Amino acid sequence: MTTLPYATALHKAAGVLAQAGIESPRYEARLLLAHLLGLSARTLPPPDAAVDAASLAHAVARRAAREPLAYITGTRGFWSFEVAVSPATLIPRPDSETLIEAALAVFPDRASVTRVLDLGTGTGCLLLAALIEFPAAFGVGVDRVPAAAALAAANAARLGLACRAVFIAGDWSDAIAGRFDLVLCNPPYIESAVIPTLMAEVARHEPPTALDGGPDGLAAYRRLITGLPALLSPGGCAILELGHGQAEAVAALAGAAGFAATQTRADLGNMERALLLHARA
Repeated sequence: MTTLPYATALHKAAGVLAQAGIESPRYEARLLLAHLLGLSARTLPPPDAAVDAASLAHAVARRAAREPLAYITGTRGFWSFEVAVSPATLIPRPDSETLIEAALAVFPDRASVTRVLDLGTGTGCLLLAALIEFPAAFGVGVDRVPAAAALAAANAARLGLACRAVFIAGDWSDAIAGRFDLVLCNPPYIESAVIPTLMAEVARHEPPTALDGGPDGLAAYRRLITGLPALLSPGGCAILELGHGQAEAVAALAGAAGFAATQTRADLGNMERALLLHARA
């Protein structure tokens, strides 16, 4: 086995990534090296660290071909923890944390939330963040991709939350009966024609079923919103992630489903990222 000193490996990896047009090539090279050495991204390598040259070349080639870094390392940070990711799931984005911030604002009494539903759970990141913040809650995560539901269950176990969550394979809320204090959902909301124009990491690698919202980006909302009134407890709240410029259209769908009023919450980029739908108390 041929190895390279850490400094040499970092220089070579960063150079290849820079040539491939990767933003922040040295930073990403450092993350790849940490992964190969079994270190966290925040841990400095030991002075005598050496990296297997073949493993490094393979990882760097994957990233240079625009495979997302999270799929190569197998993990992604979200909220206050890390989750495992796979090509069966969308990679969690910081923008989605807006939904958890909104939930905390709606329910300042953390003990008041006892049942949480996450539709299209993917890695389980939204549900797991909610369970951490609402310690009295039990959660249900639903995903129509069985491999995603299994991965979310593994993430729950890794975080010590397996006894407070169950994950099932199903088509949106068709598999669910009962009412919930909090419903979370990050549905596919990108217009079908736009997907091929997205950055290669997304268009080529992330699951189309987690991205494609139909011709106008609203197909999933149409299905979801009609079923929400039957899923919410009195005084409950559904929080849906939004794409750019979708707040008005999705709010109109909610009004047609009987929701009297809606509100939005902006993400750090000041975009309306979350739509809040309140059930009557």
